[in-house]
Amino acid sequence: MHRRTRSALRRVALAGAALLAAAAAVPPAHAQARAAPDGRTPSGGGLSAVVRYTENGIPHILGRDYAQVGFGTGWAQAADQVCVLADGFVTVSGERSRWFGQDAATDGSLSLLTRNLSSDLYFKGVRESGTVERLLAAPAPAGPSKDLKELMRGWAAGYNAWLAQNKVTDPACKGAAWLRPVTSVDVAARGFAIAVLGGEGRGIDGITGAQPPAPAGGARPAAPQEADPREADPAAAAQAAREFFDTSRYDMGSNAVAFAGSTTASGRGLLLGNPHYPWQGGRRFWQSQQTIPGELNVSGGSLLGMPAVSIGFNEKVAWSHTVATGTPVNLHELTLDPADPTAYLVDGVPHTMTRRTVTVPVAGGDPVTRTQWWTRYGPVVTSLGAGLPLPWTTRSAYALNDPNASNLRGSDTALALGKARSVAGIQAALARTQGLPWVNTVAADSAGGTLFTQTQVLPRITDELAARCSTPLGRAVYPASGLAVLDGARGDCALGSDADAVQPGVFGPGKAPTLRDAPYAENSNDSAWLANADRPLTGYERIWGNVATPRSLRTRGAVEDVSAMAGKGRLTVADLQELQFANRAPAGDLAAADAARACSALPGGTATAADGSAVDVSAACAVLAGWDRTTDAGSRGALLFDRFWRRLTASTPAADLWLVPFSAADPVRTPRTLNREAPGIGRALADTVAELRAAGIALDAPLGEHQFVVRGGQKLPVGGGTEALGVWNKVEARWNAAAGGYPDVANGSSHIQAVGWDGSSCPVARTLLTYGQSSNPGSPYYADQTRLFSEERWVRARFCERDILTSPQLKVVLVRERR
Repeated sequence: MHRRTRSALRRVALAGAALLAAAAAVPPAHAQARAAPDGRTPSGGGLSAVVRYTENGIPHILGRDYAQVGFGTGWAQAADQVCVLADGFVTVSGERSRWFGQDAATDGSLSLLTRNLSSDLYFKGVRESGTVERLLAAPAPAGPSKDLKELMRGWAAGYNAWLAQNKVTDPACKGAAWLRPVTSVDVAARGFAIAVLGGEGRGIDGITGAQPPAPAGGARPAAPQEADPREADPAAAAQAAREFFDTSRYDMGSNAVAFAGSTTASGRGLLLGNPHYPWQGGRRFWQSQQTIPGELNVSGGSLLGMPAVSIGFNEKVAWSHTVATGTPVNLHELTLDPADPTAYLVDGVPHTMTRRTVTVPVAGGDPVTRTQWWTRYGPVVTSLGAGLPLPWTTRSAYALNDPNASNLRGSDTALALGKARSVAGIQAALARTQGLPWVNTVAADSAGGTLFTQTQVLPRITDELAARCSTPLGRAVYPASGLAVLDGARGDCALGSDADAVQPGVFGPGKAPTLRDAPYAENSNDSAWLANADRPLTGYERIWGNVATPRSLRTRGAVEDVSAMAGKGRLTVADLQELQFANRAPAGDLAAADAARACSALPGGTATAADGSAVDVSAACAVLAGWDRTTDAGSRGALLFDRFWRRLTASTPAADLWLVPFSAADPVRTPRTLNREAPGIGRALADTVAELRAAGIALDAPLGEHQFVVRGGQKLPVGGGTEALGVWNKVEARWNAAAGGYPDVANGSSHIQAVGWDGSSCPVARTLLTYGQSSNPGSPYYADQTRLFSEERWVRARFCERDILTSPQLKVVLVRERR
């Protein structure tokens, strides 16, 4: 019976493919039912697709054009993630306060801000100003291509069709009034939010809260020579900007490495992609394969709500992205008209700011109306994060320039990467579409080529321009962080354009730091400098990132590991899998032995805690000495070192922590040698031992007993480690002693892919989506891959037709609109 069922399923799958092939003779759907000129029709009109599911609920979406593939993608994403998707559409429509209250916090998926009201004021302003519609109307390549528009149209229709034809069972939104159909403009608005996530999206509180000064009691404005006490302090701002744009502090991050054919057993390339993204909310990845016969055939992960595969592979090339160090925005310091703080001068000519008045409906209260202020450079902003105030005084204000606010090309880039046939094709696709807002690209191909490139959309801030046009604040901030603060009163300080750039005011791809065909190319969110330690990249402008500065422990450990692998040679996909779950903690290799010695040297085995109490830490010494220096789930001592190391590095400057300082001539091995006399060691040990004992946690408890997730009532141990430890398999969890330690994962390894080629027509690929396809606890795909991640097991990717059709869990669905 089982054999007959599988045979029938294969026949259905083949019939679906034949149906699509036959349908190729029919005029495309977009010729039969065109969208309204404003793109607001919620339906595509008679669209369909074949969705073939294999193990772990991974859909292989087959359509005869982009609208059909988009339809199948929207349908399948809704089936897995309708509540998360719907929540995101509430965000980009500016309606969170209406449904969830103005003071509730967002999940941070589509912007980094503090509460719903700020989110709504910004996104409702974007929608009411027609920003997304204008970007959609721009001709390619500056605007989105026809193929992308069809893909978005189909995605919206597929999402709507699923919503109309199915009952929502996810308790997160079952019966919710905010579940609604969407349009292609909604889909594009989500893409806009992702594009500005590293720029305007991080400054929303400062944009929506910016209001002109109102001198009390009719007091006169400060004279030009008078200092306003609210003006930004350059030294403090430089440190704040350095921290604000420090990629190691981001929730998002990633590792990726490409190996050349000269290092592999097959003579072909290898790629391991390991992005670190949130485990909850709308910035999750979702797996699929998208196929238009003869046009597109790509497999990988998409960010939720995005219609194209973001990172993935095809039969010839594989790629991944890592969050880049390029500073995606700059500031213009405005000189204000003494008589009007909402007018600014450029070459002595006053320009009146544009008022954007936005009204937001609020649950249980009156609507809230606020005014935002926009300039030729962008919105006025009064802060970038809590640590970087940018006061709007009677003399000056700051405008934020984010070129990605004019970039809806991200999914065009994704489509182009999916159709590339080599690393040269990847590079050409990036140069042609120029849609990546805040990431690097690492790629390998079946011919043995490798690529690292930082082709991203950045303001065209050259070092020469910064030297010539920086304000006093900019002269302090730019060298420290790459954030330029230019004199907005001078017309000769305009950003200019590169001939190969598709939009004005940005760098062309020819200026991007790029490394081709090195034995390995690796990035772990530091700058491009050490993509290959033997072939360092230099000569780029400061805005792209720094050179000859200390690297993170994650970068140092990664470069050590991948360079050793390249030197060993004969690498296979299995070696990539081993690297992913090696769970080596570079911090432990550098410091655990010395920490144990420092512990043993404490008089009487006692140290003084931060509260002044004496704590017996003697038992910790042997645990630290015996730790295996990994963060495997079974590792004993990893938790003790983790808690100790976080405390020590948070309170001790690097200059006091290491005896051998950083050297640009030896950047991978320095700084090193723990200073056992550092005064913070004893206090960090005492506080850690006291903390674990108070929580009833043994000092030598296996890590997985206290770093875990709970799925379906089952406790799943999780290996991996935090940024501070430098672990490739990054896991960031919030400490909760009462709940057992680290009881949930906030961010970390997400859509992992290990890809190579063996000379056959099919890539050799293993994947793992650590949190599974669905966030619905009732779905069979809610926890299946999390269990695999806990057990350090992988999913065999089914790419070629024979692999799909022989899946023991093959399920074929013909999805279509009902008229």
